[in-house]
Amino acid sequence: MIYEVSNLAIFIFIFIVGVVLGLSFYFARKTKSAASYYAAGGNIHWGVNGIAFAGDYLSAASFLGICGMIAFSGYDGFLYSIGYLAGWVVALFLVAEPLRKLGKYTFTDALDSRFNSKSIKLTAAISTLIVSVFYLIPQMVGAGDLVVPLLGLPHWIGVVIVGSIVIFIVATAGMTSTTYVQFIKGALLVVFSSILTFYILQNGLSLKPTESYHQFTELNAVVSSDTVVSVEDADYTVKATAVAGKNLFVRLEKDGADRWFKLSRKDDQTTLSEALSTTDKADGTKLFNGATQAERKFYQVGHLSKIIVDGKEVDKTGPVGPFEFIKILENSEVIRFSKASFSDGSDKVTVWYQQPTTGKDIMKPGLKYKLSKKAGATFWDKMNFLSLMLALFLGTSALPHILIRYYTVPSQRAARKSTIVAIAAIGFFYILTLYMGLGSMIGGVLDMESSNMSGPLLAKSIGVGLFSIISAIAFATVLGTVSGLIVASSGAIAHDFIDKYLQVEMSDKGKVKAGKLAAFGVGIFAIILGILFKGMNVSFLVGLAFAVAASANLPAILFLLFWKKTTAKGIAWSIVVGIVSSIGIILFSPSMYEKYGLIPKDAPIPLDNPGVISIPLAVITLVIVSLLTQKDNSTKDFTK
Repeated sequence: MIYEVSNLAIFIFIFIVGVVLGLSFYFARKTKSAASYYAAGGNIHWGVNGIAFAGDYLSAASFLGICGMIAFSGYDGFLYSIGYLAGWVVALFLVAEPLRKLGKYTFTDALDSRFNSKSIKLTAAISTLIVSVFYLIPQMVGAGDLVVPLLGLPHWIGVVIVGSIVIFIVATAGMTSTTYVQFIKGALLVVFSSILTFYILQNGLSLKPTESYHQFTELNAVVSSDTVVSVEDADYTVKATAVAGKNLFVRLEKDGADRWFKLSRKDDQTTLSEALSTTDKADGTKLFNGATQAERKFYQVGHLSKIIVDGKEVDKTGPVGPFEFIKILENSEVIRFSKASFSDGSDKVTVWYQQPTTGKDIMKPGLKYKLSKKAGATFWDKMNFLSLMLALFLGTSALPHILIRYYTVPSQRAARKSTIVAIAAIGFFYILTLYMGLGSMIGGVLDMESSNMSGPLLAKSIGVGLFSIISAIAFATVLGTVSGLIVASSGAIAHDFIDKYLQVEMSDKGKVKAGKLAAFGVGIFAIILGILFKGMNVSFLVGLAFAVAASANLPAILFLLFWKKTTAKGIAWSIVVGIVSSIGIILFSPSMYEKYGLIPKDAPIPLDNPGVISIPLAVITLVIVSLLTQKDNSTKDFTK
């Protein structure tokens, strides 16, 4: 899709980035000790820390990814919101206070507090680094997506910009600066998402919600058994036909312009419904609709085809309440777009075609994750869904960049109060994602090439000012989350690995310097990965990070806190098995096969989400190894 750049958007972006850098300069002068760099000296107020928790957690996945998944998949996308929020229940009741008691700077400190084990130091540091990198990828992808409409720059430049800014933030002021960046952007994200949701409800539902709305063309056609197509409109010339799955697509030419149409049967008549497509050519992927690229007339799609209010069809509703919005949508019909890819001579063509969907189907599971026999669900489809829910529910309490926040407050009580504030802010925001996602679905604003842009484009349909602010805040959201991740990663390298595992003697100043150098290295690596994973939905990618965290870290945390027979070797081997099994399943999954350019159905492992296998494996490993190494606990103090 081609975007028009706004000067207002550029100004707001520069202003917000300037505020972030100003904070870094201010706090850099106060960051002298390792405690200040890695954990803000433990002096952050619980209220500030609670909103910073929310700012850290409400990452690119929450605003960009979940809104996009709801816009494309309805209720199935909202399941991510439910899973992300439910995970905080585990954090509040099982992890928050005990972990604050055990730790000092990092997740590794807590795990090793009773053992002084080199194997725990090494494996926990590696786990922290791997989980953080998995979580970094979607943030960088989201940053690249944002700068395309915001600044008119290529995706890779956006990734480089956010990486460079974050490296500067972390390398100058560490956790103190990161905390206040997260506090500010967390508060702003909730406030302006509320404003966007208010506009959605005030505008109501309409068959023609924006100027970009386009009524897609349908043509009558005759198709023979050998897929030769004749079109009743003599002005069209058949240029090519292609089969993708069970769908037949036809390329027609009229007045020198090509369009792709999808064959369908309607009222016993064969019709061709106009589709939206891209062609991979030497000058890059461009979205086209039959007009030339020079005309810059490109579709923004997704709209209502039928609105039912009190049993009657209407063109629009006017302002509606939050419950009324959902009720009317359930009784209406939405034109969604499904995707098919095939080869067109020397080019690879991706076509999005119209998919009429009832509101009832949108508001229940099944559009993305098949769960019933009627929908054609297989055993592995159901396992994939269960695996995703397990990862989302259990992963929150095992994310290193979330866990280190418990060390920024002065007491266990403050840690608990911070978690309660975070749950309130995060829960409210996730309710808003439902309306922002559905508003994008029916608002004629979807970019088929990037589901991550659904929320910002919805704001743009309301006004360029709101779009500018929302996009800039979303960019700040990425900055805050990436900052926290790089602090966690630098702590794993400098504090856990170099200081504790290798036992390299360093002064307090030397520990801070090592952390800054580690932050620089991790930041460069994150930039490279963000460029390589362009185009993947950021919520899906974060789901993978949750799965690795739940597999590698959570069994170790819970058994350490609640099972006295847990041993150092049990924890270390559990982490290793959790990492290897979860990453192994991910690398050979259908989604990664598609990323490799291979056929997804040929993937040797039919699961995209590894948790249903990798989490039990880690638990079983911990129990068995701990039982076999009980003599190691004979000298340990479990009163801590």
